[in-house]
Parts: sequence; C-alpha cells; structure tokens
Amino acid sequence: MTAPALSADSAERALTQGRWVKLICGASNQDLPAIADLCAVYAMAGVHCVDVAADPAVVHAAREGLAWAQERQAHRPWLMVSISDGQDPHFRKAFFVPERCPSDCSRPCERVCPAMAISPGAGVSPSLCYGCGRCLPACPLGLIETREHRIGRDGLTDLLRELRPDALEIHTAPGRAEAFDATLAAIGAATVPLRRLAVSCGLEGHHCTAADLSRELWSRHAALRARAQRPLWQLDGRPMRGDVGAGTARAAVRLWRQLRPLAPPGPLQLAGGTNAATIDLLPTSSDGGPAGVAFGGMARALLQPLLQEAERRGQRLRDWPEGWSIALQRAEALIRPWLQRPLGAKAC
Repeated sequence: MTAPALSADSAERALTQGRWVKLICGASNQDLPAIADLCAVYAMAGVHCVDVAADPAVVHAAREGLAWAQERQAHRPWLMVSISDGQDPHFRKAFFVPERCPSDCSRPCERVCPAMAISPGAGVSPSLCYGCGRCLPACPLGLIETREHRIGRDGLTDLLRELRPDALEIHTAPGRAEAFDATLAAIGAATVPLRRLAVSCGLEGHHCTAADLSRELWSRHAALRARAQRPLWQLDGRPMRGDVGAGTARAAVRLWRQLRPLAPPGPLQLAGGTNAATIDLLPTSSDGGPAGVAFGGMARALLQPLLQEAERRGQRLRDWPEGWSIALQRAEALIRPWLQRPLGAKAC
C-alpha cells in the first residue's frame, strides 16, 4: 500500500486537520545514500514534509529521493532545511581519537549509538553521526567530545538562494531574540519564497518555565510578522530521543499541553521524543489537538538496519525489492495513524 496522490495544498490542509507529518533526516546528518532512500520511503508513505541539513549535497540527495517517489505517485512533500541562530545540540557531531581507546574497552559508545556511526578502530563516522550525544556519557574514560556543525549567518543568504527550499526551520533558544532577528534578516535578503518558517524550541536544557518559553515564542512571532513569514511552531520535548522508548513520547505531549494556552498564533507541531506511542497520548478529536508531528530518531531507527544491509549489498534501498517492501511497511505503520486521524476541532 502507498499513500494516495495529494494536491499541492495538502500540507496546509493537513496542518489545519491535525494530520501533518514531517520526517526529520537530522540537521547534521550527511549520509547521502541513506538520506535519498529515507526521503523516498517516507514520501511514499505519505509525509507532508522532509527536513534536512542546509547543505547542498544533502539537499541534492533529498531531492533525488523525493523525485523518485514523485515519479511513482503525484505526492511530493515540502523540502525543509534546518538552521540555527546559535549553539544547538542538533548541530554537532561526536568525535574521538580511536587510538586513545584501551584495547580491552567493551565499547559502550558503539552499543548506544542509534546511527551505528561508531565502528572499531575508525572512531565516529561524520557522515552518519547526527549529534544525539548518547555516546558522551557512555565512554568510561570521557574521551568523546562534540564539535559544532552549524552554518553561521555569513553566507546564509547565498546558500538559501542556491538551495531554494520550500520551507525553513530555525532552531532557537531563550535569550537569543537578537540572534533570531539577525538570522531572519539574512533569510529575507535571499528573497526565497517560503511556504512556512518553522521555529523549533523546547524547555530541556534551558532552565526556564513554560511561561518563559511562551514569551520567547511571542517575541519570535513579532519578528516573523514584521517580515510577513507564516510560522509553524515545533515544540521540542526531548530532543533526538524518539527511538529510546515509548516514555519519551510523554515529554513531547506534555510540552504541547503546557504551551497550548500560551503560544502565539500558528500551528503547534510535536517533536523531540515522538514515536509510535505519541498519538495514543493525545486528546480526542472533539478536544482539538496538535497540528501534527515530526518523527526523527524513531523514523530513522526503523529503517537503519535495512539501509545498512542495502549498503552492504552495494545497492540503493530503492533497488532492493525485499528490503524496500519491509521499509515501506515500517514507515507506513508509523505514519498512517496520523494520516487517518479523525477530523474534529481545529488543530492548534
């Protein structure tokens, strides 16, 4: 089964219906073959948007996967790229010198890595690491560090003119209003029409309350209105933790409940810790609900073994019929409950 063909405005309609689904490929993910296959699989499954790193090679790979899917059905999701107005855990990569590791190490870092980016004697693969940070506390000797992998504002205007995405996401944090405004100025200078400008922020790691976060979002809302941008608020519950277990889904839903009466106008979308358990924690349709959901770690983890097996076979997942069939079934099982949510009160 594949997702039905959808009209050009299906993404906007999904936001109002509470059926919006986004795939997060990872703001630091540069595994080009995997990105192309991920985008192809989840586009066929019916997502409305794919979110990738603001990197020309990554965007090219994403477009390759989306074009492949579009040739087989009329549906083409939005292509969104992610940037940040300051330091952010989504824009980092782990690093260590493998020669410093003791020969008898049990390699807990390798066991906890969801991206399978750590291999014996080779350290961390930069193309596979997406910066979740789970390997850092796992190392008994503290040998692992992180290195920032973020695009600064210098050159952002020219980069966006080159990439020409359908939508853009800015990761922000409390206290960075001026940096957000400066980032918006660079975006505006690119004169690239955007269907939505998403703002991603959460409470974890910022020592603030829901009321504090609300004030920050209202500040971003004023800046967006001044530049005639349409917002989409991504509420980041537990960043990059959706594949840990069902319990992380509660953080994403809890943040939405806290922000729902306090947030500025615009759709509220769940992220950070979201997984297959998320939808069962939401209110009934008569009570309204979030505009949609973004799946990152969970979506990637479902397909990672198949992607790696395709690589071992020396072929794309799209060209391996048995693996493709399994991958599409897994993607549809995650996405379909959101696409089929009952229509009720307007999403928020």
